[in-house]
Amino acid sequence: MKYLDTNIPDVKIIEANVFGDERGFFMETFRVDEFKEHCSEHAFVQDNHSKSSHGILRGLHYQLKNTQGKLVRVISGEVYDVAVDMRKSSPTYGQHVGVILSGENKRQLWVPEGFAHGFYVMSESAEFVYKCTDYYAPEHEVSLLWNDPALNIQWPLVDEILPSLSAKDEVGLLFKDAPSFS
Repeated sequence: MKYLDTNIPDVKIIEANVFGDERGFFMETFRVDEFKEHCSEHAFVQDNHSKSSHGILRGLHYQLKNTQGKLVRVISGEVYDVAVDMRKSSPTYGQHVGVILSGENKRQLWVPEGFAHGFYVMSESAEFVYKCTDYYAPEHEVSLLWNDPALNIQWPLVDEILPSLSAKDEVGLLFKDAPSFS
């Protein structure tokens, strides 16, 4: 696998070596030894799988306790995936990385602990799978406002139609009002 740097050094794009022929393909999606070397020593404790329709935006979420690192990928469809640095002591605090992940490009994104995370579905639907370094704890979850001008995220909205949001994401916090990590 290739581990590619982004404009935030702790966030990595991971590209698998894909071996395929007319019968299909094979690829490794995770190796603990390589992951520890290039990304994080944390172990994964939970795997999640979601399916979302075109125009859905999920996020930007993070947990203040039970803080999660996430290794994310799309197995079907296409999303624009975003990680926002919420670590006040970081030189990249308030900056973000945005990457297109798809079943076709087979890329993964490592989103470390201390980052808000979200994605927007660009295709008809998308299946999104991810590993987490801690358990989901909704009582500690925070939602950042997806379109906060301070974040300046250039979401690739299809036909400029506003995304479909959950009730909690509709009332997400502005970055300036959101709790951060030290």
